[in-house]
Amino acid sequence: MLSRLFFALFFLFVTALCGYWLNGSQGFWIAGFGILLALLFNDYEKGYRLETWLRRGDPTADVNLTGFWGELVNRIRRGFKARDQIAAQHQQRLQEFLSAIQASPNGVLLLDDEGRIEWSNQTAALHLGLHEQRDVGQHVVNLVRDPAFTRYVAQQDFSAEVIIEGRSPSLSQMLKLQVQLHPYGENKKLLLTRDVTARAQADQMRRDFVANVSHEIRTPLTVLSGFVETLQSLPLSADERQTYLDLMAVQATRMQGLVSDLLTLSQLEGSPPPPATECVDLKSMMAQIKSDAMALSAMQGQSEKAVHALTFELPEHLSVCGARVEIHSAVSNLVNNAVRYTPAGGQIEARWTLGAEGQATFSVKDNGVGIAAEHLPRLSERFYRVDRSRSRESGGTGLGLAIAKHIVLRHGGSFQVQSVLGEGSCFSLDFPSNRVKLTPTPASSELLSA
Repeated sequence: MLSRLFFALFFLFVTALCGYWLNGSQGFWIAGFGILLALLFNDYEKGYRLETWLRRGDPTADVNLTGFWGELVNRIRRGFKARDQIAAQHQQRLQEFLSAIQASPNGVLLLDDEGRIEWSNQTAALHLGLHEQRDVGQHVVNLVRDPAFTRYVAQQDFSAEVIIEGRSPSLSQMLKLQVQLHPYGENKKLLLTRDVTARAQADQMRRDFVANVSHEIRTPLTVLSGFVETLQSLPLSADERQTYLDLMAVQATRMQGLVSDLLTLSQLEGSPPPPATECVDLKSMMAQIKSDAMALSAMQGQSEKAVHALTFELPEHLSVCGARVEIHSAVSNLVNNAVRYTPAGGQIEARWTLGAEGQATFSVKDNGVGIAAEHLPRLSERFYRVDRSRSRESGGTGLGLAIAKHIVLRHGGSFQVQSVLGEGSCFSLDFPSNRVKLTPTPASSELLSA
């Protein structure tokens, strides 16, 4: 810049001296003024070209400027390039931020100062039944018509969340959403939605569990209290007293069984999976379960002999590895359930089989009354009963299938139920191949019938 100014002044001075030499002082001023106008016109022309280039907005266009003006163009181009790089970086960060919000399991809506939707991620659109593009600019209260949400927005107190019903893809399952507004910027708001359906279901199951436990314990306690009051207030003969004591013992045994099953479930849920290093002697275990089933069958028919046709089948070379007490509990629960709910004279088949891929399956099949299809998905829930009155008569606690399912899942297997109303049921425990051990003896089966 200084060198260019020095050159212009020097050129102006030399030209003025030449004019002075040719025409005196008048020539000096004419020559100097003419050169100054020429320099100003040259700079004006280059400045005009620079202004036109800048107005065009294309930094890659060729301006054909040299010297000072060319250097100025190059510096402007470098500024444009740095600006574009910064803008590209900001755009990339914005896209990454939006992609992260899109991947979030929670819904996110950006609302303007009047509550209109500016942006929504896919999760929020699914939760609230919105369209990501079409509903932009719509007031959120006009689209989310839950009364609880309308009151929440109107009260202008967003310190806590509100639970509303979302848009569920299935009519059989209601979607529960936890929604909260967070003010930001200049009167704008951030709306967050979270699916709490599983938590709501867990809360409902906990409440049902407490209610069922209270009901199951209250019934025998009421009976016991009544008998105690009778023994305390009425003069009874020895035979009558013994009858009441026997009935009290039955109710006490029922409560003891309920508490025992609850403790078993608690231990199963809070302990690690059993190791596969110890193999269970299925032959001795099944012999004990068979003996217990025959005694229970006799009790069901109030006779000295079993009133059901019981069949137990076990391949001699088959062993299952895991916790013996747990496997015994799961298998006996299925067998005892079949005895309790199969009418006298019915057939019950309990058998172990080996699958093609090395898995072992224990199944109990009966020809009892069967179970309707709508009850099958909930059979393994705690205290779930198809027929409550009949279940109480059978003496079950309502926890046997839940225990059996927990045990087989802890061993890496699965629990299966098949039933047809009026034709009978089949309950199965499938143990994976890594829990199955085969002895080298030839495959043979021991068939025991009673």
